[in-house]
Amino acid sequence: MKKYGYLCGMLGCVFLLSLINTPLQADDNPSIRILIGTVAPKDTLWHDVLKDIERDWKKIYGSNMEIHIYPGGVLGDGPKMVEKVQNGSLQAVGLSSVGLSRIDDAIACLQVPMMIRSYEELDYVRERIGPRLEKRLEQKGYKLLHWADAGWVHTFTKDPVRTPEDLRKMKLFTTAGDEETVKLYQEFGFEVYPKPLSDLIPSLKTGAINAINLIPTYVSLTDAFRDVPCMTGIRWLPLVAGTVIQLKVWNEIPEKYHPQLLEAARAAGQRYRDAIRNQDAISIREMEKKGLKIVELDDTARALWQEEAEKTYPKLRGRYTPSEFFDEVKHLVDAYRQSEKQEIAAR
Repeated sequence: MKKYGYLCGMLGCVFLLSLINTPLQADDNPSIRILIGTVAPKDTLWHDVLKDIERDWKKIYGSNMEIHIYPGGVLGDGPKMVEKVQNGSLQAVGLSSVGLSRIDDAIACLQVPMMIRSYEELDYVRERIGPRLEKRLEQKGYKLLHWADAGWVHTFTKDPVRTPEDLRKMKLFTTAGDEETVKLYQEFGFEVYPKPLSDLIPSLKTGAINAINLIPTYVSLTDAFRDVPCMTGIRWLPLVAGTVIQLKVWNEIPEKYHPQLLEAARAAGQRYRDAIRNQDAISIREMEKKGLKIVELDDTARALWQEEAEKTYPKLRGRYTPSEFFDEVKHLVDAYRQSEKQEIAAR
């Protein structure tokens, strides 16, 4: 009996020692704290993407990962949050191209007015040029977790705008902090007023601005259309977006988790892609019910806007975005359209 008790005691000790020497799973990971900011309003699809990332990353990494999301621009607009990531008070941020371009202006190659005309063209271009853009972001100290879309930029004005000359008579909002964009607008003859995004609605209310180039979903969510109730029936450009994390923080996460975490982030972005892309049409319909007027354009007027946009290209190339990226996007768009023509001809 004593031998049996002694044996049980020994086995118990061996079992306890085995537990002590066995590496723990998730709870043995280094503690990681990630604060994520975004201008996307709470409970929108873009916020849902970040919430999915939070959920999935915690499942993959374990309880030693702490994630907090701050939606609605409570930590500032895109450029301001980029500054916060740079100084370490934020670790990650969901950005539109406005913020992404502040990190690296090559991102703006996807935002040349009226160069990319459809999501099919955007997908074709981004799939081919995206890896190089991601590499440039890494060289600036950021890891791109996933690409996203924000919608198509439209022009909303207090009075109907049918031509570029009509828009030149308006007081146009632009995001503060980007002096080069302001200069370009002015060189193209527009009267622009750079302001933080947080000042958009007050400025509309006071009449300090009476024209905005923004995505319909944002205009709808903020009720901005009540002060600029006319939408010109033309799409300027697709507003690209994405979530980035400070590379230093990314590298603090054990490398063995990187593939899973990256896959989870990109899966979250893909999961909501179609719903986000449908938001423009839904938002426009909802605003129309509440009084938004669409300024319809005929083919002649559309051609005039296209011509006006293309006149800006020589100045945008090299100043707004590096020449090599501008040229590559133009080449890819032309190649896509050519292949589409050939496909149609072969049917």
